[in-house]
Parts: sequence; C-alpha cells; structure tokens
Amino acid sequence: MPERPHDVLREVVGAALVDDLTHPTVLLAARRTEPPALAGGWEFPGGKVDPGETHEQALHREVREELGVEVELGEKVPGPLPGGRWALGDTFAMTVWLARVTAGEPAPIEDHDQLRWLRRDELHEIPWLPADLPIVDLIAPMLR
Repeated sequence: MPERPHDVLREVVGAALVDDLTHPTVLLAARRTEPPALAGGWEFPGGKVDPGETHEQALHREVREELGVEVELGEKVPGPLPGGRWALGDTFAMTVWLARVTAGEPAPIEDHDQLRWLRRDELHEIPWLPADLPIVDLIAPMLR
C-alpha cells in the first residue's frame, strides 16, 4: 500500500500528563484495553480530533472521557512530521502536549484498565506502544 502524504493523515491528540509543567518528576501511562491488537500496551491518553474541533478542544474532551479529569496544556512535544506531529502507523498523525491535571483524580474510565505514574527510572518498565516510545524517550530527560 502506498504511503499517505503527511497532510492527509487522520489527526489524533495525546496528553503527556506530568505532575508539574515546569519541573516534572513523573509521567502518566495508561494501559489500553482495546482494540485487541493494542490491548495491554501502554500509551498517552488521547484520541481522534472530531470534525469542527480544534486539537486543543479534542484533547480536553478525550482526557475528560478517558480519565475524568481537567487539564492545563503546556508545551507541545515536537515530533518529526510537519506541524510537530508524530506518526501512528500510516493512517494517523498525533500532536502531543505536556499537560497537568487541574481538577479530578485520573481514573481508567474508558479504553484503559490501569494507570501508572512513572518516574524517569521507571519509564521503560512497561511495554509502551511502539508509536509512543520515541515520545517517551524525548520526555524522559525532562523528568527530574
């Protein structure tokens, strides 16, 4: 199958949830329950951008639906694709922000069955989904 141009990839957003946007010490990982091909893999919470939504609106909605929390967005985690996005296979491109919980306590409400706050030295103790691992590696040096 021919590769799709990066400008027609389906837009996805992700939240790299940390405890502090300036001096983070931990990163939240969420374990997927579906689809079956991804179940058991760990990822950043987030999802598809719906028609008519901005990326930021989509991320706030997804985090509320998946974790039951409100967040403050920090800096984007710059990826290699145009617009600083990250490839998710040949169909999706994800924009990732650092984010901090401002209301609520994260819980695995939808699409996940476990959450873990990980310190820098724990980041590779779990099987991250392959597309999320380069993002984890870029964030790791930020954790104190």
